Amino acid sequence: MSQKPIFVATHPRACSTAFERVFMTRRDSIQCIHEPFGDAFYYGPERLSGRFAGDEQARLDSGFSQSTFQTVLDRIERESSEGKRVFIKDIMHYLLPPYGKPASIAPSLHRIKRGVGTEQSVEKAPQQQPPNGINLAQVTPPATPTGAPYPYDTAAEPGNPTVMPTELLSSFHFAFLIRDPHHSVPSYYRCTIPPLDAVTGFHNYDPSEAGYDELRRLFDYLRSVRLVGPHIATLERDADEIDSSLKPAVNGFPKEAGAEICVVDADDMLQKPAPMIEAFCRSVGLEYDPSMLCWDTEEDHQCACEAFEKWRGFHNDAIESKGLVARQHAPVVKTEAQWDAEWLKKYGPDGAALIRSAVDANMADYLYLKQFAMRV
Repeated sequence: MSQKPIFVATHPRACSTAFERVFMTRRDSIQCIHEPFGDAFYYGPERLSGRFAGDEQARLDSGFSQSTFQTVLDRIERESSEGKRVFIKDIMHYLLPPYGKPASIAPSLHRIKRGVGTEQSVEKAPQQQPPNGINLAQVTPPATPTGAPYPYDTAAEPGNPTVMPTELLSSFHFAFLIRDPHHSVPSYYRCTIPPLDAVTGFHNYDPSEAGYDELRRLFDYLRSVRLVGPHIATLERDADEIDSSLKPAVNGFPKEAGAEICVVDADDMLQKPAPMIEAFCRSVGLEYDPSMLCWDTEEDHQCACEAFEKWRGFHNDAIESKGLVARQHAPVVKTEAQWDAEWLKKYGPDGAALIRSAVDANMADYLYLKQFAMRV
C-alpha cells in the first residue's frame, strides 16, 4: 500500500472538518495539514480568487500574502519528512481557476524537479475548453480585477484542469468527500452574512465557491490518467462500468490501475460513522481504531483550535464537537418546496433565491460523484 500523503479533496461545508478531526486524534502516526492551498488561492501573489482583490489590507493581515502554490508544497514536503503519514484535507477549487476558466500551471510550479539535480519546464500545450460540467449561462464571472495575477502567462497541460502539474498531482493519494448541496450551500451562505461574516471576513456569497464543478473535473482527470481507479472501494463495479466516456490516458502516464476510488458521502458517514471511517482507512492504507471517533481531551481541543484558527467562524461546530456519533434517526426527506420554504424563512427572498440557484447548478455534479461513493 502506498505511503503517499493522503489528499482528501472536497468542497466547502461537507462536514470535512469533523472528518479531519477523526485523523487528528492519531497525532503519533498521522500529520494533519488543514486546507493549506487556500493561502495561495485567496491571498498570495498567484491568487486565483478575486474575493480580496480590492482589499490589500485584508491580504496583508491574513499573514499569507506571500504564499504561493510552491511554498504550500514546500510546507507539505517538510511535514512529510517527520516520519508520519501526511493527511491533507483541502477544498479542491483552490487548485482550479474559478468560473470554469482554462487553467495554466502556477508560475511557482512552472519548473518542477524531475529527479535529483534536474529540472524541466512544463511543455507548452493548448488551453483546454470550458468544462461541460458547469453551466456558464447560470454563473457570470466578474470582470478580472485590475492587477489580478490570473490568468498566468504560463503553459497549460492538455486536459489538466488545475494549476498544478500532473507529475505533482501524482505524488498524492487522492480520496474525495462530498455532500448534498441542499445542506452545503445554505451552510456556506450563512457564513457570508451577518452575524458570521464579521468573524469569517467573507461578506458576500460567491457561487463559484460551491466547489462541485471543480471537484468533478479533477476527479475525472485523475481517472483519465489512472491516478485513481478504475476500482471503487467497497463496490464490485468499476468506475469504467459507471462512466466509460472519459478519453484515454494522457501520453506519458500509466494506463494501469491507480489507487482505488474512495468517495465518502458525508450524510452516509453521519449515519454510519464507524463503518464508513473503517472502510476509508482500509482504502487509503491507514490502521483503523474505534477510539479515533472520540476527541474530548484538552489536548484534542487545543490541537483543533490551533489548526482551524486561520479560517475563523467556519469551523465552530467542529471545534466544539467531542466526537463523531451516529445519528439517532434518519434525516427527514424534504420536497424542493419544503427546502425553499425553509430557506425563505431563514434568509429572506434574496437569500433563498441565491441558495436555490446554487443548489440547482451543482446537483448534477454531486449526483455524478455520488455514483462512486462507498457503501457500508
